[in-house]
Amino acid sequence: MEQEKLGETGWRGSREGWLDAAYESLVEAGVDAVRVLPLSRRLKLSRTSFYWFFADREELLAALVDLWRSKNTGNLVKQTESYAGSIAEAILNVFDCWLDPKLFDSRFEFAVRSWAQQSPDVAREIDAADTVRLEALQAMFIRFGFEPFAADVRARTIYLTQIGYISMKTEETLATRMARIPKYVEIFTGREPTAGEMKRFCARHGYLPSADAAQDAAQ
Repeated sequence: MEQEKLGETGWRGSREGWLDAAYESLVEAGVDAVRVLPLSRRLKLSRTSFYWFFADREELLAALVDLWRSKNTGNLVKQTESYAGSIAEAILNVFDCWLDPKLFDSRFEFAVRSWAQQSPDVAREIDAADTVRLEALQAMFIRFGFEPFAADVRARTIYLTQIGYISMKTEETLATRMARIPKYVEIFTGREPTAGEMKRFCARHGYLPSADAAQDAAQ
């Protein structure tokens, strides 16, 4: 009730609040749900308050693309450049993205890729992001001595596998995914992660392996 009164008397919220509401609408129901009136109702704000922060809906949509680009592409590239003592550890740094939505938001990724199917401009953004991400993964392999063509193929194998996970909305328990990760690393790099590398990786994600995890993953 207090929030409604503030809305009625001209409280405008914030740019971040409108953008957060747009994000939630996008990931829940697609880009057609990202419209000013439904967002104002969601926020319990007057419709006119939107225009203090955005010129129009198109500017809001552009801000969503900027947010996606900064979060998903920006963080993925940073992870490929993070310190690693081996290629296996470097891949585990990248895998942090798949397990931590603060680094890489799979729901956001799916929503933007779905949006791209009806927007040529967003489709071009997707193509550009794919190129940047693949180049970053390839450069990571090259740093560890892989020749460029092999590095490119391995980069594509990793990336397309994960985009497939996202597109299929694959769901796994943390235990199942963690049990499979050492084999993914071996397949992608030709090298198994050491026990120490896996221990550090698991610790970053607050995971304690159980004796049954590998058996569960194989089923």
